[in-house]
Amino acid sequence: MPNISKVILTHNGIDIDQFILLTIYPTAVFFAIGLIAKKGMLSEFLKYTIQAITCIIFSIVYFVGVAHGGANGLAIVLAMFGVLLLFMARKQKIQPATSEDKARAA
Repeated sequence: MPNISKVILTHNGIDIDQFILLTIYPTAVFFAIGLIAKKGMLSEFLKYTIQAITCIIFSIVYFVGVAHGGANGLAIVLAMFGVLLLFMARKQKIQPATSEDKARAA
């Protein structure tokens, strides 16, 4: 009988379809907030702040709630994106975009 070695693959607790869904959820919320902010005429500061808070909340939930660290990479990216959005909100608070810039962006 030949010596057959077993290959043991690691599994981080979530499948690829679950990981894709974990990626789609914060993306959908992020774009929904942007759409509501645009339709509701919210300030850029408020929009960026709400988006940052949701990214950080998703990051914490993924870091704590997903088994075996299956979404730790995604949680880290979401946390970094949330911090970046907080910096953008701070910039908008200090130096708001002029109406000319808003018209060019639309």
